[in-house]
Amino acid sequence: MLIGVCGGICAGKHSVLQYLVQKHSFQVLTLTRPTPTPDVEKSAFEAHVPTTIPNSESFQTVKFSDINSLLDYATANWRDNFVTTSIYDESIVEALSRRPFFTLLHIDAPISVRWQRFRDRCAEASLTPPTLEQFVLRNDEHMYSTSSNLATMASQAQIKLLNSTASLSKLWTSLDALNLTDQSRIRPTWDHYFMKLASLAARRSNCMRRQVGCVLVREKRVMATGYNGTPRNVTNCNEGGCPRCNGGGGGGADLSTCLCIHAEENALLEAGRERVGDGAVLYCNTCPCLTCTIKIVQVGITEVVYSQSYYMDAEAAKIFKAAGIKLRQFSPPREGLVNLMVEDELLTNGHA
Repeated sequence: MLIGVCGGICAGKHSVLQYLVQKHSFQVLTLTRPTPTPDVEKSAFEAHVPTTIPNSESFQTVKFSDINSLLDYATANWRDNFVTTSIYDESIVEALSRRPFFTLLHIDAPISVRWQRFRDRCAEASLTPPTLEQFVLRNDEHMYSTSSNLATMASQAQIKLLNSTASLSKLWTSLDALNLTDQSRIRPTWDHYFMKLASLAARRSNCMRRQVGCVLVREKRVMATGYNGTPRNVTNCNEGGCPRCNGGGGGGADLSTCLCIHAEENALLEAGRERVGDGAVLYCNTCPCLTCTIKIVQVGITEVVYSQSYYMDAEAAKIFKAAGIKLRQFSPPREGLVNLMVEDELLTNGHA
């Protein structure tokens, strides 16, 4: 695994690097900087402000003069774990992204917080810090330069962290909960793979109430997919085809008047009982409702895996248990935008 860590100055890149090295024995890969030190990393009087990482002298670090050499080394040793913060421009990310073992992590923090962290770095080096206005202008010049396109990195990152904490221990606790070293981040498990397909199918849904997707699998082969919406040759729900869904009533009301076929029903109709047979597994991004539950039982499915809860999960679970069908929830590793302060509060209050 190779994790690239990018983000603005003093956002916490080196804290993540330190975490991966000290807690998970990652090796550091560094790349020679192709351009002079940017102004955003200098004091008020243009002196370079060094980055200090505790115990960095004990880090296993390998230096490279160009990205191709770094890639060759990482590829030849792909079973090892590496981390780099040498993300200097968009071309480096493009090169790294060609490797299937690469994951990009972007970390950010409020500009006022990053300025205070930079002031602390200046103080440690006995240098005069830039003013907040100077820091903002330098940061904008650095991040929005057309030669580097660093501001676009966030959109390319699989994991985006908001890091406003002043406590390194809290940051590390939040990173523990994210499980950055989960190998399914670079090669999804079967559960992760089929659930992603179910979530992709859900995007085809035309239902105005909820987008649900389903994948029917046997022996790790997809037999059928489905998503919820009005029947064939009937006006789509999002075009007014289902009065109940477009009426704005509360959830669970007037279900008998709904014209939308559920994702599970569509997948079962597509496969047919004969093709389902024994050992079939149904993946759904939402736990099935009671109507779909009894149909799932009837066709002989042996296991149901879901991602998001529904309001009648307990009732569905009772039916599945009585029928001898295994029901379990699968939660893939967190991706996208993660606010580490919220994660820390959840952990502190025992909700994660």
